[in-house]
Amino acid sequence: MRTVDEHLAEILDNVPVLPPLDLALLEAEGAVLAEPVPAPVPLPPFDNSAMDGYAVVAVDVAAASEAEPAVLPVVGDILAGDPGVSAIRPGLTARIMTGAPMPAGADAVIPVEWTDGGAATVRITRPAPPGNYIRRAGEDVLAGQVVAGPGARLGAAQIGMLAAVGRARVLARPKPRVVVLSTGSELREPGSDLAPGEIWDSNSFMLTAAVIEAGGVGHRQPTVGDDPAEVLETLEDLLTRADAIVTSGGVSMGTRDVVKEVLTGVGTVRFHKVRMRPGKPQGFGLLQGVPVFTLPGNPVSAYVSFQVFVRPALRAMQGLEPEPLPTVSAVLAEDVKSPAGLRHYLRGRLSFNRGFYSVAPAEGQGSHQLGSLSAANALIELPEDAEALPAGTHVEVMRMPS
Repeated sequence: MRTVDEHLAEILDNVPVLPPLDLALLEAEGAVLAEPVPAPVPLPPFDNSAMDGYAVVAVDVAAASEAEPAVLPVVGDILAGDPGVSAIRPGLTARIMTGAPMPAGADAVIPVEWTDGGAATVRITRPAPPGNYIRRAGEDVLAGQVVAGPGARLGAAQIGMLAAVGRARVLARPKPRVVVLSTGSELREPGSDLAPGEIWDSNSFMLTAAVIEAGGVGHRQPTVGDDPAEVLETLEDLLTRADAIVTSGGVSMGTRDVVKEVLTGVGTVRFHKVRMRPGKPQGFGLLQGVPVFTLPGNPVSAYVSFQVFVRPALRAMQGLEPEPLPTVSAVLAEDVKSPAGLRHYLRGRLSFNRGFYSVAPAEGQGSHQLGSLSAANALIELPEDAEALPAGTHVEVMRMPS
Protein backbone atom coordinates (compact mmCIF):
# COMPACT_ATOMS: atom_id res chain seq x y z
CA MET A 1 0.00 0.00 0.00
CA ARG A 2 1.04 3.59 -0.58
CA THR A 3 0.56 6.50 1.79
CA VAL A 4 -1.94 9.32 1.39
CA ASP A 5 0.90 11.74 0.69
CA GLU A 6 2.39 9.48 -1.98
CA HIS A 7 -0.92 9.12 -3.80
CA LEU A 8 -1.63 12.85 -3.64
CA ALA A 9 1.90 13.64 -4.87
CA GLU A 10 1.41 11.42 -7.95
CA ILE A 11 -1.87 13.15 -8.71
CA LEU A 12 -0.40 16.65 -8.39
CA ASP A 13 2.60 15.68 -10.51
CA ASN A 14 0.32 14.67 -13.37
CA VAL A 15 -2.76 16.89 -13.48
CA PRO A 16 -2.43 19.52 -16.23
CA VAL A 17 -2.77 23.23 -15.58
CA LEU A 18 -5.64 24.58 -17.67
CA PRO A 19 -4.60 27.09 -20.35
CA PRO A 20 -5.91 30.63 -19.85
CA LEU A 21 -8.83 31.87 -21.91
CA ASP A 22 -10.00 35.32 -22.92
CA LEU A 23 -13.22 35.57 -20.91
CA ALA A 24 -15.99 38.15 -20.64
CA LEU A 25 -16.09 39.54 -17.13
CA LEU A 26 -19.08 37.62 -15.82
CA GLU A 27 -17.87 34.43 -17.54
CA ALA A 28 -14.70 34.80 -15.46
CA GLU A 29 -16.48 34.45 -12.10
CA GLY A 30 -14.62 31.76 -10.14
CA ALA A 31 -11.81 31.65 -12.70
CA VAL A 32 -8.19 32.41 -11.79
CA LEU A 33 -6.64 35.51 -13.27
CA ALA A 34 -3.65 34.86 -15.54
CA GLU A 35 -2.52 38.45 -16.15
CA PRO A 36 -1.83 41.61 -14.15
CA VAL A 37 -4.56 44.23 -14.47
CA PRO A 38 -3.41 47.84 -13.96
CA ALA A 39 -5.80 50.75 -13.52
CA PRO A 40 -5.72 53.01 -16.59
CA VAL A 41 -7.02 55.97 -14.56
CA PRO A 42 -7.13 56.83 -10.87
CA LEU A 43 -10.18 55.83 -8.82
CA PRO A 44 -12.06 57.97 -8.24
CA PRO A 45 -11.02 59.65 -11.50
CA PHE A 46 -11.99 63.09 -10.13
CA ASP A 47 -12.76 64.75 -6.80
CA ASN A 48 -16.42 64.06 -5.99
CA SER A 49 -18.96 64.39 -3.23
CA ALA A 50 -19.38 61.62 -0.68
CA MET A 51 -22.82 62.92 0.38
CA ASP A 52 -25.94 64.60 -0.92
CA GLY A 53 -25.56 68.18 0.23
CA TYR A 54 -24.00 71.51 -0.69
CA ALA A 55 -20.58 72.33 -2.14
CA VAL A 56 -19.12 75.30 -0.27
CA VAL A 57 -15.98 77.27 0.42
CA ALA A 58 -15.11 76.15 3.94
CA VAL A 59 -14.31 79.64 5.25
CA ASP A 60 -17.86 80.74 4.39
CA VAL A 61 -19.30 78.34 7.00
CA ALA A 62 -16.51 78.45 9.60
CA ALA A 63 -18.71 80.27 12.12
CA ALA A 64 -21.99 78.49 11.34
CA SER A 65 -24.05 77.29 14.31
CA GLU A 66 -27.62 76.45 15.27
CA ALA A 67 -27.99 79.91 16.79
CA GLU A 68 -26.34 81.75 13.91
CA PRO A 69 -26.50 79.69 10.70
CA ALA A 70 -24.58 80.66 7.59
CA VAL A 71 -27.00 81.69 4.84
CA LEU A 72 -25.76 81.22 1.27
CA PRO A 73 -27.37 81.65 -2.16
CA VAL A 74 -27.75 78.40 -4.11
CA VAL A 75 -26.54 78.93 -7.68
CA GLY A 76 -27.38 75.56 -9.17
CA ASP A 77 -27.45 71.78 -8.94
CA ILE A 78 -24.58 69.39 -9.72
CA LEU A 79 -25.66 65.84 -10.47
CA ALA A 80 -23.67 62.60 -10.66
CA GLY A 81 -22.44 62.23 -14.22
CA ASP A 82 -22.67 65.99 -14.89
CA PRO A 83 -20.30 66.56 -17.83
CA GLY A 84 -20.14 70.34 -17.44
CA VAL A 85 -17.23 72.07 -15.72
CA SER A 86 -18.77 74.09 -12.90
CA ALA A 87 -17.35 76.53 -10.37
CA ILE A 88 -18.49 78.60 -7.43
CA ARG A 89 -17.15 81.79 -5.92
CA PRO A 90 -16.79 82.52 -2.18
CA GLY A 91 -20.11 83.42 -0.65
CA LEU A 92 -22.06 81.04 -2.92
CA THR A 93 -23.01 77.36 -2.84
CA ALA A 94 -24.36 74.67 -5.18
CA ARG A 95 -26.47 71.66 -4.35
CA ILE A 96 -24.49 68.50 -5.09
CA MET A 97 -25.40 64.84 -5.25
CA THR A 98 -23.37 61.84 -4.07
CA GLY A 99 -20.73 61.01 -6.68
CA ALA A 100 -21.07 64.32 -8.52
CA PRO A 101 -17.83 66.13 -9.46
CA MET A 102 -16.74 68.91 -7.12
CA PRO A 103 -17.02 72.36 -8.65
CA ALA A 104 -13.88 74.43 -8.95
CA GLY A 105 -13.48 76.79 -6.02
CA ALA A 106 -15.35 74.57 -3.53
CA ASP A 107 -13.32 72.75 -0.89
CA ALA A 108 -15.96 71.12 1.35
CA VAL A 109 -19.37 69.43 1.23
CA ILE A 110 -22.06 70.16 3.79
CA PRO A 111 -24.45 67.18 4.21
CA VAL A 112 -28.07 68.10 3.63
CA GLU A 113 -28.77 66.98 7.23
CA TRP A 114 -26.79 70.02 8.48
CA THR A 115 -29.05 72.41 6.56
CA ASP A 116 -32.66 73.38 6.05
CA GLY A 117 -32.54 71.87 2.54
CA GLY A 118 -33.17 75.17 0.81
CA ALA A 119 -33.28 75.45 -2.99
CA ALA A 120 -32.79 79.20 -3.53
CA THR A 121 -30.90 79.93 -0.33
CA VAL A 122 -29.71 77.47 2.29
CA ARG A 123 -29.24 77.83 6.05
CA ILE A 124 -26.18 75.88 7.25
CA THR A 125 -25.97 75.15 10.97
CA ARG A 126 -22.57 73.47 11.31
CA PRO A 127 -19.05 74.36 10.16
CA ALA A 128 -16.91 72.01 8.08
CA PRO A 129 -13.15 71.86 7.50
CA PRO A 130 -11.64 71.84 4.01
CA GLY A 131 -11.99 68.37 2.47
CA ASN A 132 -15.16 67.54 4.39
CA TYR A 133 -17.03 64.69 2.66
CA ILE A 134 -14.92 64.89 -0.49
CA ARG A 135 -13.62 61.77 -2.18
CA ARG A 136 -10.26 62.71 -3.64
CA ALA A 137 -9.16 61.53 -7.07
CA GLY A 138 -6.97 58.45 -6.69
CA GLU A 139 -7.67 57.91 -3.00
CA ASP A 140 -8.89 54.38 -3.76
CA VAL A 141 -6.60 53.36 -6.64
CA LEU A 142 -3.77 55.23 -8.34
CA ALA A 143 -3.36 55.31 -12.11
CA GLY A 144 -1.11 52.42 -13.13
CA GLN A 145 -1.66 50.52 -9.87
CA VAL A 146 -2.16 46.75 -10.34
CA VAL A 147 -5.59 46.04 -8.90
CA ALA A 148 -5.48 42.26 -9.46
CA GLY A 149 -2.65 39.95 -10.39
CA PRO A 150 -2.06 36.42 -11.68
CA GLY A 151 -3.32 33.79 -9.27
CA ALA A 152 -6.25 35.81 -7.93
CA ARG A 153 -9.50 33.85 -7.88
CA LEU A 154 -12.17 36.13 -9.28
CA GLY A 155 -15.05 36.44 -6.85
CA ALA A 156 -17.69 39.16 -6.64
CA ALA A 157 -15.37 41.80 -5.17
CA GLN A 158 -12.63 41.12 -7.73
CA ILE A 159 -15.11 41.20 -10.64
CA GLY A 160 -16.36 44.54 -9.34
CA MET A 161 -12.80 45.87 -9.16
CA LEU A 162 -12.05 44.82 -12.73
CA ALA A 163 -15.23 46.47 -13.97
CA ALA A 164 -14.36 49.64 -12.03
CA VAL A 165 -11.09 49.98 -13.97
CA GLY A 166 -12.89 49.51 -17.26
CA ARG A 167 -12.06 45.89 -18.11
CA ALA A 168 -14.73 44.05 -20.10
CA ARG A 169 -12.61 40.89 -20.63
CA VAL A 170 -9.70 39.25 -18.84
CA LEU A 171 -7.26 36.42 -19.44
CA ALA A 172 -8.04 33.76 -16.84
CA ARG A 173 -7.83 30.03 -16.19
CA PRO A 174 -11.45 28.78 -16.25
CA LYS A 175 -13.15 26.70 -13.62
CA PRO A 176 -12.46 23.01 -14.38
CA ARG A 177 -15.35 21.19 -16.03
CA VAL A 178 -15.75 17.99 -14.04
CA VAL A 179 -18.08 15.17 -15.03
CA VAL A 180 -19.17 12.83 -12.23
CA LEU A 181 -20.26 9.26 -12.95
CA SER A 182 -21.58 6.59 -10.59
CA THR A 183 -21.44 2.96 -11.67
CA GLY A 184 -23.45 -0.01 -10.47
CA SER A 185 -26.39 -2.01 -11.78
CA GLU A 186 -28.10 -1.63 -8.39
CA LEU A 187 -28.33 2.17 -8.69
CA ARG A 188 -31.55 3.98 -9.54
CA GLU A 189 -32.36 7.65 -10.01
CA PRO A 190 -33.84 9.42 -6.97
CA GLY A 191 -37.60 9.70 -7.43
CA SER A 192 -37.93 6.30 -9.09
CA ASP A 193 -39.34 3.16 -7.51
CA LEU A 194 -36.96 0.56 -6.08
CA ALA A 195 -37.02 -3.15 -6.70
CA PRO A 196 -35.49 -5.56 -4.16
CA GLY A 197 -31.70 -5.11 -4.00
CA GLU A 198 -31.75 -1.65 -5.56
CA ILE A 199 -30.73 1.70 -4.01
CA TRP A 200 -31.02 5.33 -5.06
CA ASP A 201 -27.82 6.86 -6.35
CA SER A 202 -26.48 9.47 -3.92
CA ASN A 203 -22.77 9.57 -4.76
CA SER A 204 -23.02 11.36 -8.08
CA PHE A 205 -25.20 14.09 -6.59
CA MET A 206 -22.91 14.47 -3.58
CA LEU A 207 -19.72 14.57 -5.64
CA THR A 208 -21.14 16.98 -8.22
CA ALA A 209 -22.04 19.33 -5.37
CA ALA A 210 -18.53 18.86 -3.96
CA VAL A 211 -17.06 19.87 -7.33
CA ILE A 212 -19.06 23.09 -7.26
CA GLU A 213 -18.04 23.76 -3.65
CA ALA A 214 -14.40 23.30 -4.69
CA GLY A 215 -14.68 25.92 -7.43
CA GLY A 216 -15.29 23.68 -10.43
CA VAL A 217 -18.17 23.32 -12.88
CA GLY A 218 -19.90 20.08 -11.96
CA HIS A 219 -21.84 17.95 -14.45
CA ARG A 220 -23.61 14.81 -13.31
CA GLN A 221 -23.74 11.91 -15.77
CA PRO A 222 -26.64 9.46 -15.39
CA THR A 223 -25.56 6.20 -13.77
CA VAL A 224 -24.38 3.24 -15.80
CA GLY A 225 -24.58 -0.43 -14.92
CA ASP A 226 -21.86 -3.02 -14.64
CA ASP A 227 -21.52 -3.77 -18.34
CA PRO A 228 -17.83 -3.15 -19.20
CA ALA A 229 -18.50 -2.07 -22.79
CA GLU A 230 -21.10 0.48 -21.66
CA VAL A 231 -18.82 1.88 -18.97
CA LEU A 232 -15.86 2.25 -21.32
CA GLU A 233 -17.99 3.80 -24.06
CA THR A 234 -19.45 6.30 -21.56
CA LEU A 235 -16.02 7.28 -20.26
CA GLU A 236 -14.63 7.75 -23.77
CA ASP A 237 -17.60 9.94 -24.68
CA LEU A 238 -17.05 12.10 -21.57
CA LEU A 239 -13.45 12.85 -22.55
CA THR A 240 -14.62 15.29 -25.22
CA ARG A 241 -16.43 17.57 -22.75
CA ALA A 242 -14.54 17.31 -19.49
CA ASP A 243 -11.39 18.73 -17.98
CA ALA A 244 -11.56 15.93 -15.38
CA ILE A 245 -13.71 12.87 -14.67
CA VAL A 246 -14.66 11.54 -11.26
CA THR A 247 -16.16 8.06 -10.92
CA SER A 248 -17.45 6.30 -7.85
CA GLY A 249 -17.74 2.55 -7.39
CA GLY A 250 -16.19 -0.44 -9.09
CA VAL A 251 -12.59 -0.03 -7.89
CA SER A 252 -12.18 -2.58 -5.10
CA MET A 253 -11.62 -6.35 -5.18
CA GLY A 254 -15.05 -7.63 -6.18
CA THR A 255 -15.83 -9.83 -9.14
CA ARG A 256 -17.78 -7.00 -10.85
CA ASP A 257 -15.57 -4.00 -10.09
CA VAL A 258 -16.16 -2.76 -13.60
CA VAL A 259 -14.26 0.56 -13.50
CA LYS A 260 -11.10 -1.21 -12.42
CA GLU A 261 -11.70 -3.89 -15.04
CA VAL A 262 -12.08 -1.55 -18.00
CA LEU A 263 -9.45 1.05 -17.06
CA THR A 264 -6.59 -1.13 -15.91
CA GLY A 265 -3.74 -0.47 -18.34
CA VAL A 266 -5.72 2.14 -20.27
CA GLY A 267 -3.94 5.47 -20.64
CA THR A 268 -1.91 5.98 -17.48
CA VAL A 269 -4.67 4.88 -15.06
CA ARG A 270 -3.40 2.78 -12.17
CA PHE A 271 -5.15 1.37 -9.12
CA HIS A 272 -3.72 1.29 -5.61
CA LYS A 273 -4.53 0.60 -2.01
CA VAL A 274 -3.89 3.72 0.05
CA ARG A 275 -3.13 3.66 3.77
CA MET A 276 -6.30 5.51 4.80
CA ARG A 277 -9.73 4.89 6.26
CA PRO A 278 -12.20 5.32 4.75
CA GLY A 279 -11.14 5.24 1.11
CA LYS A 280 -8.46 2.57 0.77
CA PRO A 281 -9.14 1.57 -2.88
CA GLN A 282 -8.12 4.43 -5.20
CA GLY A 283 -7.34 4.89 -8.85
CA PHE A 284 -5.95 7.76 -10.89
CA GLY A 285 -4.48 8.44 -14.31
CA LEU A 286 -4.86 10.30 -17.56
CA LEU A 287 -7.06 9.25 -20.47
CA GLN A 288 -6.16 11.23 -23.59
CA GLY A 289 -4.69 13.85 -21.26
CA VAL A 290 -7.82 14.11 -19.09
CA PRO A 291 -7.39 13.29 -15.37
CA VAL A 292 -9.62 10.46 -14.19
CA PHE A 293 -10.18 9.97 -10.45
CA THR A 294 -11.76 6.62 -9.59
CA LEU A 295 -13.16 6.76 -6.06
CA PRO A 296 -14.68 4.03 -3.88
CA GLY A 297 -18.40 3.42 -3.96
CA ASN A 298 -19.22 3.73 -0.25
CA PRO A 299 -20.56 7.27 0.20
CA VAL A 300 -18.31 8.38 3.04
CA SER A 301 -15.26 6.87 1.33
CA ALA A 302 -16.12 8.74 -1.85
CA TYR A 303 -16.60 12.03 0.00
CA VAL A 304 -13.39 11.79 2.01
CA SER A 305 -11.44 10.72 -1.08
CA PHE A 306 -12.75 13.73 -2.97
CA GLN A 307 -11.69 16.18 -0.27
CA VAL A 308 -8.25 14.60 0.21
CA PHE A 309 -7.33 14.01 -3.44
CA VAL A 310 -9.67 15.64 -5.96
CA ARG A 311 -10.15 19.04 -4.35
CA PRO A 312 -6.41 19.85 -4.23
CA ALA A 313 -6.06 18.61 -7.82
CA LEU A 314 -8.82 20.91 -9.09
CA ARG A 315 -7.05 23.86 -7.48
CA ALA A 316 -3.75 22.82 -9.06
CA MET A 317 -5.46 22.70 -12.46
CA GLN A 318 -6.23 26.41 -12.07
CA GLY A 319 -2.67 27.23 -11.08
CA LEU A 320 -3.56 27.62 -7.39
CA GLU A 321 -1.85 26.10 -4.37
CA PRO A 322 -3.26 22.57 -3.94
CA GLU A 323 -4.60 23.29 -0.48
CA PRO A 324 -6.87 20.88 1.40
CA LEU A 325 -10.00 21.96 3.19
CA PRO A 326 -9.36 24.70 5.79
CA THR A 327 -7.75 23.05 8.81
CA VAL A 328 -7.79 24.06 12.47
CA SER A 329 -6.32 22.57 15.63
CA ALA A 330 -8.94 21.33 18.06
CA VAL A 331 -9.13 19.46 21.35
CA LEU A 332 -10.73 16.03 21.34
CA ALA A 333 -13.86 15.95 23.48
CA GLU A 334 -13.76 12.13 23.73
CA ASP A 335 -11.26 9.28 23.57
CA VAL A 336 -10.74 7.89 20.05
CA LYS A 337 -9.13 4.80 18.58
CA SER A 338 -7.57 4.40 15.16
CA PRO A 339 -6.21 1.44 13.17
CA ALA A 340 -2.43 1.24 13.21
CA GLY A 341 -0.69 2.29 10.02
CA LEU A 342 -3.68 4.06 8.47
CA ARG A 343 -4.50 7.74 8.27
CA HIS A 344 -7.98 7.89 9.70
CA TYR A 345 -10.60 10.51 8.84
CA LEU A 346 -13.36 10.56 11.45
CA ARG A 347 -16.55 12.50 11.00
CA GLY A 348 -17.03 14.97 13.82
CA ARG A 349 -18.78 18.02 15.19
CA LEU A 350 -16.48 21.01 15.56
CA SER A 351 -17.38 23.78 17.99
CA PHE A 352 -15.76 27.02 19.12
CA ASN A 353 -16.04 28.24 22.70
CA ARG A 354 -14.03 30.76 24.72
CA GLY A 355 -11.35 31.07 22.09
CA PHE A 356 -10.75 27.34 21.54
CA TYR A 357 -11.96 24.68 19.13
CA SER A 358 -13.15 21.31 20.38
CA VAL A 359 -14.32 18.36 18.34
CA ALA A 360 -16.39 15.30 19.14
CA PRO A 361 -16.44 12.23 16.86
CA ALA A 362 -19.79 11.20 15.39
CA GLU A 363 -21.38 8.00 16.65
CA GLY A 364 -21.58 6.29 13.27
CA GLN A 365 -18.20 5.91 11.51
CA GLY A 366 -19.02 3.22 8.96
CA SER A 367 -18.07 4.12 5.38
CA HIS A 368 -21.68 3.53 4.32
CA GLN A 369 -23.22 5.79 6.97
CA LEU A 370 -24.19 8.90 5.06
CA GLY A 371 -26.43 10.09 7.89
CA SER A 372 -23.51 10.80 10.20
CA LEU A 373 -21.63 12.49 7.35
CA SER A 374 -24.51 14.85 6.58
CA ALA A 375 -24.75 15.77 10.28
CA ALA A 376 -20.98 16.39 10.60
CA ASN A 377 -19.18 19.67 9.99
CA ALA A 378 -15.59 18.40 10.20
CA LEU A 379 -13.21 15.55 9.44
CA ILE A 380 -10.85 14.66 12.26
CA GLU A 381 -7.48 13.69 10.74
CA LEU A 382 -5.68 11.07 12.82
CA PRO A 383 -2.10 10.27 11.75
CA GLU A 384 -0.87 6.77 10.92
CA ASP A 385 0.86 6.29 14.28
CA ALA A 386 -2.16 7.30 16.41
CA GLU A 387 -3.80 4.10 17.68
CA ALA A 388 -5.46 5.62 20.75
CA LEU A 389 -5.82 9.28 21.65
CA PRO A 390 -7.39 10.40 24.93
CA ALA A 391 -9.82 13.27 25.35
CA GLY A 392 -7.93 16.54 25.59
CA THR A 393 -5.45 15.67 22.82
CA HIS A 394 -4.91 18.32 20.15
CA VAL A 395 -5.77 17.05 16.66
CA GLU A 396 -5.93 18.53 13.16
CA VAL A 397 -9.49 18.99 11.90
CA MET A 398 -10.61 19.70 8.34
CA ARG A 399 -13.60 22.00 8.24
CA MET A 400 -16.27 20.75 5.84
CA PRO A 401 -17.97 23.31 3.57
CA SER A 402 -21.14 24.68 5.11
